[in-house]
Amino acid sequence: MAAIRHALNTRRESDFAAWYQEVISAAEMAEESGVRGCMVIRPWGYGIWERMQRLLDDRIKAAGIANAYFPLFIPLANFTREAEHVEGFAKEMAVVTHHRLIADGAGGLVPDPDAKLEEPLIVRPTSETIIGDAMSRWVQSWRDLPLKLNQWANVVRWEMRTRMFLRTSEFLWQEGHTAHATAEEAREETMRALEMYRAFAEDDVAMPVIAGEKPEHERFPGAVETWSIEAMMQDGKALQAGTSHYLGTNFAQAADIRFQDSEGGQALAHTVSWGMSTRMVGGLIMTHGDDDGLRVPPALAPQQVVILPMLRDKPEDEALVAYCEELRAKIAEQSALGEPVRVLLDTRPGKAAAKRWDYVRKGAPVIIEVGGRDMDNGVVSQLRRDALWNEASGKPAFATPSREEAAAGIGALLEDIQSALFAAAAARRDASIRRDIATMQDLEAFYSSGEKYPGWVEVQWARPTGAALEKVVEQLKALKLTVRNVPMDAAPATRACIFTGEPAVERIFIAKAY
Repeated sequence: MAAIRHALNTRRESDFAAWYQEVISAAEMAEESGVRGCMVIRPWGYGIWERMQRLLDDRIKAAGIANAYFPLFIPLANFTREAEHVEGFAKEMAVVTHHRLIADGAGGLVPDPDAKLEEPLIVRPTSETIIGDAMSRWVQSWRDLPLKLNQWANVVRWEMRTRMFLRTSEFLWQEGHTAHATAEEAREETMRALEMYRAFAEDDVAMPVIAGEKPEHERFPGAVETWSIEAMMQDGKALQAGTSHYLGTNFAQAADIRFQDSEGGQALAHTVSWGMSTRMVGGLIMTHGDDDGLRVPPALAPQQVVILPMLRDKPEDEALVAYCEELRAKIAEQSALGEPVRVLLDTRPGKAAAKRWDYVRKGAPVIIEVGGRDMDNGVVSQLRRDALWNEASGKPAFATPSREEAAAGIGALLEDIQSALFAAAAARRDASIRRDIATMQDLEAFYSSGEKYPGWVEVQWARPTGAALEKVVEQLKALKLTVRNVPMDAAPATRACIFTGEPAVERIFIAKAY
Protein backbone atom coordinates (compact mmCIF):
# COMPACT_ATOMS: atom_id res chain seq x y z
CA MET A 1 0.00 0.00 0.00
CA ALA A 2 1.50 3.30 -1.08
CA ALA A 3 1.66 6.34 1.17
CA ILE A 4 -1.12 8.86 0.58
CA ARG A 5 -0.46 12.58 0.73
CA HIS A 6 -3.69 14.03 2.09
CA ALA A 7 -5.00 17.52 1.33
CA LEU A 8 -5.21 18.66 4.96
CA ASN A 9 -2.39 19.24 7.42
CA THR A 10 -4.32 17.89 10.43
CA ARG A 11 -5.55 14.32 10.83
CA ARG A 12 -8.82 13.46 12.57
CA GLU A 13 -7.20 10.90 14.85
CA SER A 14 -4.49 13.31 16.03
CA ASP A 15 -6.56 16.42 16.85
CA PHE A 16 -10.25 16.27 15.94
CA ALA A 17 -11.02 19.83 17.07
CA ALA A 18 -8.16 21.31 15.04
CA TRP A 19 -9.13 19.12 12.08
CA TYR A 20 -12.71 20.46 12.24
CA GLN A 21 -11.50 24.06 12.15
CA GLU A 22 -9.15 23.29 9.25
CA VAL A 23 -11.97 21.70 7.23
CA ILE A 24 -14.11 24.82 7.65
CA SER A 25 -11.24 27.01 6.46
CA ALA A 26 -9.93 24.76 3.67
CA ALA A 27 -13.43 24.09 2.31
CA GLU A 28 -14.21 27.81 2.40
CA MET A 29 -17.25 27.21 4.58
CA ALA A 30 -17.05 30.13 7.00
CA GLU A 31 -14.71 32.48 8.80
CA GLU A 32 -14.59 34.53 11.98
CA SER A 33 -16.43 37.84 11.76
CA GLY A 34 -14.59 39.96 14.31
CA VAL A 35 -17.48 39.66 16.78
CA ARG A 36 -17.00 36.87 19.32
CA GLY A 37 -19.22 33.93 18.54
CA CYS A 38 -20.44 35.27 15.19
CA MET A 39 -19.32 33.99 11.80
CA VAL A 40 -19.35 34.94 8.14
CA ILE A 41 -20.81 32.01 6.19
CA ARG A 42 -19.05 31.88 2.82
CA PRO A 43 -20.84 30.95 -0.44
CA TRP A 44 -20.01 27.21 -0.38
CA GLY A 45 -21.07 26.89 3.25
CA TYR A 46 -24.18 28.98 2.70
CA GLY A 47 -24.97 26.97 -0.42
CA ILE A 48 -25.09 23.83 1.73
CA TRP A 49 -27.35 25.63 4.22
CA GLU A 50 -29.60 26.78 1.36
CA ARG A 51 -29.94 23.16 0.23
CA MET A 52 -30.84 22.17 3.80
CA GLN A 53 -33.41 24.97 3.90
CA ARG A 54 -34.91 23.96 0.57
CA LEU A 55 -35.27 20.27 1.41
CA LEU A 56 -36.52 20.83 4.95
CA ASP A 57 -38.87 23.61 3.88
CA ASP A 58 -40.42 21.28 1.31
CA ARG A 59 -41.10 18.79 4.10
CA ILE A 60 -42.55 21.51 6.34
CA LYS A 61 -44.92 22.81 3.67
CA ALA A 62 -45.96 19.27 2.74
CA ALA A 63 -47.27 18.99 6.32
CA GLY A 64 -49.57 21.98 5.78
CA ILE A 65 -47.46 24.45 7.70
CA ALA A 66 -47.17 28.07 6.53
CA ASN A 67 -44.06 30.24 6.79
CA ALA A 68 -44.28 33.57 8.59
CA TYR A 69 -41.89 36.07 10.11
CA PHE A 70 -41.80 37.58 13.60
CA PRO A 71 -39.72 40.43 15.07
CA LEU A 72 -36.06 40.13 16.06
CA PHE A 73 -36.70 42.24 19.18
CA ILE A 74 -38.97 40.92 21.90
CA PRO A 75 -40.18 42.99 24.88
CA LEU A 76 -38.73 41.83 28.18
CA ALA A 77 -42.26 41.61 29.58
CA ASN A 78 -43.01 38.73 27.24
CA PHE A 79 -40.42 36.59 28.94
CA THR A 80 -41.35 37.45 32.50
CA ARG A 81 -44.74 35.76 32.06
CA GLU A 82 -43.13 32.32 31.76
CA ALA A 83 -40.74 31.93 34.69
CA GLU A 84 -39.24 28.55 33.77
CA HIS A 85 -38.64 29.62 30.18
CA VAL A 86 -36.91 32.83 31.31
CA GLU A 87 -34.70 30.98 33.79
CA GLY A 88 -33.57 28.60 31.06
CA PHE A 89 -32.43 31.39 28.74
CA ALA A 90 -31.63 34.29 31.09
CA LYS A 91 -27.85 33.82 31.04
CA GLU A 92 -27.82 33.74 27.23
CA MET A 93 -30.01 36.76 26.44
CA ALA A 94 -28.64 39.80 24.63
CA VAL A 95 -30.42 42.95 25.78
CA VAL A 96 -31.03 46.26 23.95
CA THR A 97 -31.35 49.18 26.37
CA HIS A 98 -30.79 52.31 24.21
CA HIS A 99 -31.90 53.46 20.76
CA ARG A 100 -29.25 56.08 19.97
CA LEU A 101 -25.51 56.78 20.26
CA ILE A 102 -23.77 60.10 20.86
CA ALA A 103 -20.18 61.26 20.62
CA ASP A 104 -18.21 60.86 23.82
CA GLY A 105 -15.94 63.86 23.16
CA ALA A 106 -12.89 61.67 22.65
CA GLY A 107 -13.60 60.45 19.13
CA GLY A 108 -15.81 57.56 20.18
CA LEU A 109 -19.49 56.78 20.59
CA VAL A 110 -21.51 55.89 23.69
CA PRO A 111 -25.20 55.21 24.39
CA ASP A 112 -27.14 58.43 24.80
CA PRO A 113 -28.46 58.55 28.39
CA ASP A 114 -31.54 60.34 27.07
CA ALA A 115 -32.25 57.51 24.63
CA LYS A 116 -32.76 54.76 27.18
CA LEU A 117 -35.68 52.50 26.30
CA GLU A 118 -38.62 52.48 28.68
CA GLU A 119 -38.59 48.68 28.47
CA PRO A 120 -35.50 46.67 27.47
CA LEU A 121 -35.78 44.56 24.34
CA ILE A 122 -34.42 41.02 24.11
CA VAL A 123 -32.69 39.98 20.88
CA ARG A 124 -34.62 36.86 19.87
CA PRO A 125 -33.21 33.72 21.57
CA THR A 126 -36.31 31.76 20.48
CA SER A 127 -39.81 32.91 19.59
CA GLU A 128 -42.33 31.08 21.79
CA THR A 129 -43.34 34.26 23.58
CA ILE A 130 -43.69 36.60 20.60
CA ILE A 131 -45.47 33.95 18.50
CA GLY A 132 -47.66 33.14 21.49
CA ASP A 133 -48.80 36.77 21.49
CA ALA A 134 -49.80 36.49 17.83
CA MET A 135 -51.58 33.19 18.43
CA SER A 136 -53.60 34.77 21.24
CA ARG A 137 -54.95 37.24 18.68
CA TRP A 138 -55.40 34.79 15.81
CA VAL A 139 -57.03 31.96 17.76
CA GLN A 140 -60.54 32.75 18.94
CA SER A 141 -62.53 29.62 18.14
CA TRP A 142 -61.93 25.90 17.78
CA ARG A 143 -62.41 26.55 14.06
CA ASP A 144 -59.09 28.48 14.07
CA LEU A 145 -57.23 25.36 15.17
CA PRO A 146 -54.85 23.83 14.48
CA LEU A 147 -52.72 26.88 13.73
CA LYS A 148 -49.41 25.78 12.18
CA LEU A 149 -46.57 28.25 11.59
CA ASN A 150 -42.88 28.10 10.77
CA GLN A 151 -40.22 30.80 10.79
CA TRP A 152 -36.79 30.87 9.12
CA ALA A 153 -34.73 33.36 11.09
CA ASN A 154 -31.59 34.12 13.06
CA VAL A 155 -31.42 33.95 16.84
CA VAL A 156 -28.92 35.11 19.46
CA ARG A 157 -27.83 33.16 22.51
CA TRP A 158 -24.78 34.64 24.17
CA GLU A 159 -22.53 31.58 24.35
CA MET A 160 -19.44 31.57 26.56
CA ARG A 161 -17.52 28.94 24.56
CA THR A 162 -18.11 29.10 20.84
CA ARG A 163 -17.25 26.93 17.83
CA MET A 164 -18.28 27.70 14.28
CA PHE A 165 -21.59 26.15 13.24
CA LEU A 166 -21.80 24.04 16.43
CA ARG A 167 -22.21 26.71 19.09
CA THR A 168 -22.32 30.33 18.01
CA SER A 169 -23.77 33.44 19.60
CA GLU A 170 -25.81 34.08 16.46
CA PHE A 171 -27.07 31.22 14.33
CA LEU A 172 -29.65 30.53 11.63
CA TRP A 173 -32.53 28.14 12.06
CA GLN A 174 -36.14 27.32 11.51
CA GLU A 175 -38.61 27.19 14.37
CA GLY A 176 -42.01 25.64 13.99
CA HIS A 177 -44.84 26.69 16.33
CA THR A 178 -48.27 25.09 16.34
CA ALA A 179 -51.39 25.39 18.48
CA HIS A 180 -53.98 22.61 18.91
CA ALA A 181 -57.32 22.04 20.55
CA THR A 182 -56.27 18.88 22.41
CA ALA A 183 -53.22 17.32 23.99
CA GLU A 184 -53.58 14.33 21.68
CA GLU A 185 -53.36 16.48 18.55
CA ALA A 186 -50.40 18.41 19.96
CA ARG A 187 -48.51 15.24 20.80
CA GLU A 188 -49.17 13.93 17.30
CA GLU A 189 -47.62 17.11 15.90
CA THR A 190 -44.65 16.74 18.26
CA MET A 191 -43.96 13.27 16.91
CA ARG A 192 -44.63 14.31 13.30
CA ALA A 193 -41.94 16.98 13.55
CA LEU A 194 -39.54 14.52 15.17
CA GLU A 195 -40.06 12.03 12.34
CA MET A 196 -39.60 14.83 9.79
CA TYR A 197 -36.22 15.63 11.34
CA ARG A 198 -35.22 11.96 11.42
CA ALA A 199 -36.09 11.54 7.73
CA PHE A 200 -34.32 14.77 6.75
CA ALA A 201 -31.17 13.83 8.69
CA GLU A 202 -30.98 10.31 7.32
CA ASP A 203 -32.31 10.75 3.78
CA ASP A 204 -30.83 14.15 2.92
CA VAL A 205 -27.84 14.69 5.25
CA ALA A 206 -26.98 10.95 5.17
CA MET A 207 -26.51 11.24 8.93
CA PRO A 208 -27.83 8.29 10.98
CA VAL A 209 -29.66 9.46 14.09
CA ILE A 210 -31.40 8.02 17.11
CA ALA A 211 -34.80 9.52 17.89
CA GLY A 212 -36.04 9.53 21.45
CA GLU A 213 -37.32 11.48 24.44
CA LYS A 214 -35.09 13.68 26.55
CA PRO A 215 -35.09 13.00 30.30
CA GLU A 216 -36.69 15.46 32.69
CA HIS A 217 -33.53 17.47 33.36
CA GLU A 218 -32.74 17.91 29.64
CA ARG A 219 -36.12 19.31 28.58
CA PHE A 220 -36.53 22.60 26.79
CA PRO A 221 -37.34 25.27 29.42
CA GLY A 222 -41.10 25.24 30.02
CA ALA A 223 -41.77 22.06 28.02
CA VAL A 224 -43.79 19.05 29.19
CA GLU A 225 -41.88 16.72 26.84
CA THR A 226 -38.78 17.22 24.70
CA TRP A 227 -37.83 14.80 21.93
CA SER A 228 -34.58 14.83 19.97
CA ILE A 229 -32.59 13.23 17.22
CA GLU A 230 -29.03 12.43 18.31
CA ALA A 231 -26.14 11.80 15.92
CA MET A 232 -22.70 10.38 16.63
CA MET A 233 -19.75 12.32 15.28
CA GLN A 234 -16.53 10.66 14.17
CA ASP A 235 -14.88 11.43 17.51
CA GLY A 236 -17.59 9.47 19.32
CA LYS A 237 -19.33 12.54 20.74
CA ALA A 238 -23.06 13.13 20.42
CA LEU A 239 -24.66 16.01 18.58
CA GLN A 240 -28.25 17.01 19.28
CA ALA A 241 -29.33 17.63 15.70
CA GLY A 242 -32.99 18.62 16.10
CA THR A 243 -35.64 18.88 18.82
CA SER A 244 -39.43 18.81 19.08
CA HIS A 245 -41.24 19.99 22.22
CA TYR A 246 -44.73 19.38 23.53
CA LEU A 247 -45.37 22.50 25.63
CA GLY A 248 -48.74 21.50 27.10
CA THR A 249 -50.73 24.59 28.03
CA ASN A 250 -47.80 26.31 29.80
CA PHE A 251 -47.13 28.87 27.07
CA ALA A 252 -50.81 29.19 26.22
CA GLN A 253 -51.47 30.13 29.85
CA ALA A 254 -48.70 32.73 29.77
CA ALA A 255 -49.76 34.20 26.41
CA ASP A 256 -53.52 33.75 26.99
CA ILE A 257 -54.07 31.55 23.92
CA ARG A 258 -57.69 30.67 24.62
CA PHE A 259 -60.45 29.61 22.30
CA GLN A 260 -64.15 28.89 22.40
CA ASP A 261 -64.57 25.13 22.07
CA SER A 262 -67.33 23.40 20.10
CA GLU A 263 -69.58 23.36 23.17
CA GLY A 264 -69.28 27.09 23.82
CA GLY A 265 -66.80 26.91 26.71
CA GLN A 266 -63.35 28.48 26.98
CA ALA A 267 -60.20 26.34 26.75
CA LEU A 268 -56.44 26.80 26.58
CA ALA A 269 -54.64 25.69 23.44
CA HIS A 270 -51.94 23.04 23.57
CA THR A 271 -48.79 24.26 21.83
CA VAL A 272 -45.78 22.64 20.21
CA SER A 273 -42.42 23.99 19.02
CA TRP A 274 -39.63 22.37 17.04
CA GLY A 275 -36.35 23.61 15.59
CA MET A 276 -33.25 22.77 13.59
CA SER A 277 -30.29 25.09 13.00
CA THR A 278 -26.98 25.67 11.20
CA ARG A 279 -25.57 23.29 13.82
CA MET A 280 -26.59 20.64 11.27
CA VAL A 281 -23.87 21.98 8.94
CA GLY A 282 -21.32 21.29 11.69
CA GLY A 283 -22.83 17.84 12.08
CA LEU A 284 -22.41 17.21 8.35
CA ILE A 285 -18.71 18.14 8.58
CA MET A 286 -18.03 15.88 11.56
CA THR A 287 -20.06 12.97 10.18
CA HIS A 288 -18.68 12.86 6.64
CA GLY A 289 -15.41 14.82 6.54
CA ASP A 290 -12.10 13.03 6.05
CA ASP A 291 -8.39 13.87 6.03
CA ASP A 292 -8.78 15.57 2.66
CA GLY A 293 -11.56 17.92 3.72
CA LEU A 294 -15.32 17.93 3.47
CA ARG A 295 -17.45 15.29 1.77
CA VAL A 296 -20.90 16.65 0.96
CA PRO A 297 -23.79 14.22 0.42
CA PRO A 298 -25.10 14.77 -3.13
CA ALA A 299 -28.53 15.81 -1.83
CA LEU A 300 -26.92 18.84 -0.17
CA ALA A 301 -24.09 19.70 -2.54
CA PRO A 302 -24.46 23.15 -4.15
CA GLN A 303 -22.74 21.59 -7.19
CA GLN A 304 -22.96 17.81 -7.44
CA VAL A 305 -20.62 17.51 -10.42
CA VAL A 306 -17.71 19.81 -11.28
CA ILE A 307 -16.08 19.64 -14.72
CA LEU A 308 -12.49 20.91 -15.00
CA PRO A 309 -11.03 21.28 -18.49
CA MET A 310 -7.22 21.17 -18.48
CA LEU A 311 -6.67 24.50 -20.21
CA ARG A 312 -3.23 25.47 -21.54
CA ASP A 313 -3.90 28.99 -22.83
CA LYS A 314 -3.57 27.72 -26.38
CA PRO A 315 -5.90 27.79 -29.41
CA GLU A 316 -6.97 24.18 -28.85
CA ASP A 317 -8.55 25.24 -25.54
CA GLU A 318 -11.63 26.36 -27.46
CA ALA A 319 -12.33 22.85 -28.72
CA LEU A 320 -11.72 21.39 -25.25
CA VAL A 321 -14.17 23.82 -23.63
CA ALA A 322 -16.76 22.96 -26.30
CA TYR A 323 -16.25 19.25 -25.57
CA CYS A 324 -16.74 19.91 -21.86
CA GLU A 325 -19.80 22.08 -22.50
CA GLU A 326 -21.44 19.24 -24.37
CA LEU A 327 -20.72 17.00 -21.39
CA ARG A 328 -22.14 19.61 -18.99
CA ALA A 329 -25.33 19.87 -21.04
CA LYS A 330 -25.78 16.10 -21.16
CA ILE A 331 -25.24 15.79 -17.38
CA ALA A 332 -27.67 18.65 -16.70
CA GLU A 333 -30.36 16.63 -18.49
CA GLN A 334 -29.97 13.79 -15.96
CA SER A 335 -31.73 13.42 -12.59
CA ALA A 336 -30.57 12.18 -9.22
CA LEU A 337 -32.35 11.97 -5.89
CA GLY A 338 -35.53 13.36 -7.47
CA GLU A 339 -33.99 16.55 -8.92
CA PRO A 340 -32.04 17.64 -12.00
CA VAL A 341 -28.30 17.16 -11.52
CA ARG A 342 -26.47 20.34 -10.49
CA VAL A 343 -23.32 20.58 -12.61
CA LEU A 344 -20.67 23.30 -12.92
CA LEU A 345 -18.20 23.77 -15.77
CA ASP A 346 -15.28 25.67 -14.22
CA THR A 347 -13.31 27.49 -16.93
CA ARG A 348 -11.51 29.91 -14.62
CA PRO A 349 -7.79 30.40 -15.29
CA GLY A 350 -5.53 28.08 -13.36
CA LYS A 351 -4.22 24.56 -13.40
CA ALA A 352 -6.86 21.85 -13.34
CA ALA A 353 -5.01 19.90 -10.62
CA ALA A 354 -5.00 22.90 -8.28
CA LYS A 355 -8.71 23.46 -8.90
CA ARG A 356 -9.34 19.74 -8.38
CA TRP A 357 -7.91 19.90 -4.87
CA ASP A 358 -10.01 22.98 -4.12
CA TYR A 359 -13.13 20.97 -4.93
CA VAL A 360 -11.81 17.92 -3.09
CA ARG A 361 -11.47 20.02 0.06
CA LYS A 362 -14.97 21.46 -0.52
CA GLY A 363 -16.34 17.95 -0.92
CA ALA A 364 -17.99 18.17 -4.36
CA PRO A 365 -19.36 14.61 -4.84
CA VAL A 366 -18.00 14.06 -8.39
CA ILE A 367 -15.06 15.82 -10.04
CA ILE A 368 -14.41 15.34 -13.75
CA GLU A 369 -11.15 16.40 -15.39
CA VAL A 370 -10.83 16.55 -19.15
CA GLY A 371 -7.55 17.02 -21.01
CA GLY A 372 -6.71 17.14 -24.70
CA ARG A 373 -5.86 13.43 -24.77
CA ASP A 374 -9.17 12.60 -23.07
CA MET A 375 -11.01 14.62 -25.72
CA ASP A 376 -9.16 12.86 -28.52
CA ASN A 377 -10.12 9.47 -27.04
CA GLY A 378 -13.72 10.45 -26.31
CA VAL A 379 -13.33 9.85 -22.55
CA VAL A 380 -13.19 11.77 -19.28
CA SER A 381 -11.26 11.34 -16.00
CA GLN A 382 -13.87 10.93 -13.26
CA LEU A 383 -13.29 11.00 -9.51
CA ARG A 384 -15.85 10.26 -6.79
CA ARG A 385 -15.11 12.20 -3.62
CA ASP A 386 -16.21 9.47 -1.18
CA ALA A 387 -13.72 6.99 -2.73
CA LEU A 388 -10.88 9.38 -3.49
CA TRP A 389 -7.79 7.20 -3.31
CA ASN A 390 -6.35 4.15 -5.00
CA GLU A 391 -4.88 2.51 -1.90
CA ALA A 392 -2.35 0.49 -3.91
CA SER A 393 -0.87 3.39 -5.85
CA GLY A 394 -1.50 6.20 -3.37
CA LYS A 395 -2.92 8.30 -6.20
CA PRO A 396 -6.45 9.62 -6.87
CA ALA A 397 -8.73 6.80 -8.06
CA PHE A 398 -9.78 8.19 -11.44
CA ALA A 399 -12.15 6.20 -13.63
CA THR A 400 -12.12 6.82 -17.40
CA PRO A 401 -15.59 6.28 -18.83
CA SER A 402 -16.57 7.59 -22.23
CA ARG A 403 -18.19 11.00 -22.22
CA GLU A 404 -21.55 9.40 -23.00
CA GLU A 405 -21.17 6.79 -20.24
CA ALA A 406 -20.19 9.47 -17.73
CA ALA A 407 -23.29 11.51 -18.50
CA ALA A 408 -25.70 8.57 -18.61
CA GLY A 409 -24.41 7.07 -15.36
CA ILE A 410 -24.17 10.22 -13.27
CA GLY A 411 -27.60 9.89 -11.62
CA ALA A 412 -26.93 6.35 -10.39
CA LEU A 413 -23.43 7.37 -9.27
CA LEU A 414 -24.70 10.28 -7.17
CA GLU A 415 -27.37 8.11 -5.55
CA ASP A 416 -24.74 5.48 -4.77
CA ILE A 417 -22.53 8.11 -3.12
CA GLN A 418 -25.47 9.29 -0.99
CA SER A 419 -26.18 5.72 0.15
CA ALA A 420 -22.52 4.91 0.73
CA LEU A 421 -21.97 7.93 2.99
CA PHE A 422 -24.97 6.97 5.11
CA ALA A 423 -23.94 3.32 5.32
CA ALA A 424 -20.40 4.20 6.40
CA ALA A 425 -21.63 6.59 9.10
CA ALA A 426 -24.19 4.07 10.39
CA ALA A 427 -21.61 1.27 10.57
CA ARG A 428 -19.17 3.54 12.40
CA ARG A 429 -21.85 4.60 14.90
CA ASP A 430 -23.09 1.08 15.58
CA ALA A 431 -19.54 -0.15 16.16
CA SER A 432 -19.04 2.60 18.76
CA ILE A 433 -22.02 1.85 21.06
CA ARG A 434 -21.48 -0.24 24.18
CA ARG A 435 -24.46 -2.08 25.65
CA ASP A 436 -22.74 -4.32 28.21
CA ILE A 437 -22.00 -1.77 30.95
CA ALA A 438 -24.07 -2.64 34.04
CA THR A 439 -22.61 -0.59 36.91
CA MET A 440 -21.58 2.98 37.62
CA GLN A 441 -18.06 1.74 38.25
CA ASP A 442 -17.94 0.16 34.80
CA LEU A 443 -19.25 3.39 33.25
CA GLU A 444 -16.59 5.46 34.99
CA ALA A 445 -13.87 3.01 34.01
CA PHE A 446 -14.97 3.03 30.37
CA TYR A 447 -14.84 6.80 30.03
CA SER A 448 -11.64 7.07 32.08
CA SER A 449 -9.76 4.38 30.15
CA GLY A 450 -7.82 6.87 28.05
CA GLU A 451 -9.45 5.79 24.80
CA LYS A 452 -9.45 8.88 22.64
CA TYR A 453 -12.89 8.50 21.05
CA PRO A 454 -14.86 6.15 23.31
CA GLY A 455 -18.33 6.47 21.74
CA TRP A 456 -21.71 6.02 23.47
CA VAL A 457 -23.05 3.73 26.16
CA GLU A 458 -26.61 2.41 26.42
CA VAL A 459 -27.59 1.74 30.04
CA GLN A 460 -30.67 0.87 32.06
CA TRP A 461 -32.55 3.78 33.64
CA ALA A 462 -35.15 3.99 36.42
CA ARG A 463 -36.22 7.53 35.49
CA PRO A 464 -35.22 9.10 38.83
CA THR A 465 -36.63 12.48 39.86
CA GLY A 466 -35.96 15.06 42.56
CA ALA A 467 -32.87 14.59 44.70
CA ALA A 468 -32.08 11.23 43.12
CA LEU A 469 -31.98 12.84 39.67
CA GLU A 470 -29.82 15.70 40.94
CA LYS A 471 -27.32 13.17 42.24
CA VAL A 472 -27.22 11.41 38.87
CA VAL A 473 -26.65 14.70 37.05
CA GLU A 474 -23.73 15.51 39.36
CA GLN A 475 -22.21 12.06 38.81
CA LEU A 476 -22.42 12.48 35.06
CA LYS A 477 -21.14 16.04 35.18
CA ALA A 478 -18.04 14.86 37.01
CA LEU A 479 -17.34 12.53 34.08
CA LYS A 480 -18.26 15.22 31.50
CA LEU A 481 -21.16 13.05 30.34
CA THR A 482 -24.81 13.73 29.58
CA VAL A 483 -27.94 11.69 29.00
CA ARG A 484 -28.80 12.01 25.31
CA ASN A 485 -32.25 10.47 25.04
CA VAL A 486 -34.46 7.43 25.61
CA PRO A 487 -34.39 5.74 22.18
CA MET A 488 -37.82 5.03 20.75
CA ASP A 489 -36.86 1.62 19.39
CA ALA A 490 -34.84 0.38 22.38
CA ALA A 491 -35.28 -3.10 23.79
CA PRO A 492 -37.20 -3.36 27.09
CA ALA A 493 -35.28 -2.77 30.32
CA THR A 494 -34.07 -5.98 31.94
CA ARG A 495 -31.77 -4.97 34.79
CA ALA A 496 -31.44 -2.49 37.62
CA CYS A 497 -30.71 1.18 36.98
CA ILE A 498 -26.94 1.65 37.12
CA PHE A 499 -27.37 4.93 39.00
CA THR A 500 -30.00 4.14 41.64
CA GLY A 501 -30.13 0.34 41.83
CA GLU A 502 -33.89 0.55 41.39
CA PRO A 503 -35.64 -1.60 38.76
CA ALA A 504 -35.07 0.03 35.37
CA VAL A 505 -38.03 1.11 33.24
CA GLU A 506 -36.20 2.04 30.03
CA ARG A 507 -32.83 2.38 28.37
CA ILE A 508 -30.92 5.63 27.75
CA PHE A 509 -27.87 6.70 25.79
CA ILE A 510 -25.01 8.38 27.64
CA ALA A 511 -22.19 10.20 25.87
CA LYS A 512 -19.86 13.11 25.79
CA ALA A 513 -21.52 15.73 23.66
CA TYR A 514 -21.17 18.99 21.77
